[in-house]
Amino acid sequence: MSAEWIAADWGTSHLRVWAMQGEKILDQAESDKGMGRLSKTEFQSALLDLIEDWLGGTTTDVVACGMVGARQGWVEAPYSTVPVAPLPSAPIRVPNTDPRIRTFVVPGLKQNAPPDVMRGEETQIAGFLAGRQNWDGVLCLPGTHTKWVQISADEVVSFRTFMTGELFELLRGQSVLRHSVSEGWDDVAFAEAVADTLSKPEQLAARLFGLRAADLLRGEDPGVARAHLSGFLIGAELAATRPYWLGQQIAIIGAEGIANVYASALKQQGALVETVNATQSTLAGLFQARMLTRQTV
Repeated sequence: MSAEWIAADWGTSHLRVWAMQGEKILDQAESDKGMGRLSKTEFQSALLDLIEDWLGGTTTDVVACGMVGARQGWVEAPYSTVPVAPLPSAPIRVPNTDPRIRTFVVPGLKQNAPPDVMRGEETQIAGFLAGRQNWDGVLCLPGTHTKWVQISADEVVSFRTFMTGELFELLRGQSVLRHSVSEGWDDVAFAEAVADTLSKPEQLAARLFGLRAADLLRGEDPGVARAHLSGFLIGAELAATRPYWLGQQIAIIGAEGIANVYASALKQQGALVETVNATQSTLAGLFQARMLTRQTV
């Protein structure tokens, strides 16, 4: 089976690839060989390990987004400054690759004031907008580092990044809360915690220690504590991003689980929210990027 072209989502910890025929997926594969585990000389072999069976007798284009374009990646793809279209120019070609492939990397976006950057999300945004002409509103892209993005006239106008996902993992795994927070979930506890920090975000640090105290004094269920922890952090994020989402059209682009958590928190505030599959948005954006490679020799 030969791919017409190959799509790649290359993050810090994982590499995902798809054999493509136009916009149709023929096959897919993944590995743990993300940017953070590779030196510059190891990217090509990590890619070929996954895609070699998809290569035919002609040169195959590979279009990649994500941290593969960072300074520590395979090739540095310079940031474009907002306000700008999510894919304002053709992807950067990686020099001196195996003759069987032509590899292109999608540039990220940057914001000078307040300083912020994104890599990978711009491709998801492009994929989302490709199917929605003249869509104006706010995109939320939840994850380790959640992005809130203002969209108008098919451009990224501004964006802010929140380390909510990383804070959750650090607090759950490396703080005193590791003794009290475990697997499980409680929708009511999550909703209560979101409402609490939305109304009193300045109390966040105290609320967090209260999770440990509740465990020590009344043996609070660790799943309830997990929902409370998530709710406190997401509630603080929503309080900070209220100027972005209040009264706006909102779409959440993410994995189903975390997207539904954010959607629940926003709907609790009366917001109208659409959830969108992150993989589908990524592939649609990479297809748009591939069309731009026709401008690149």
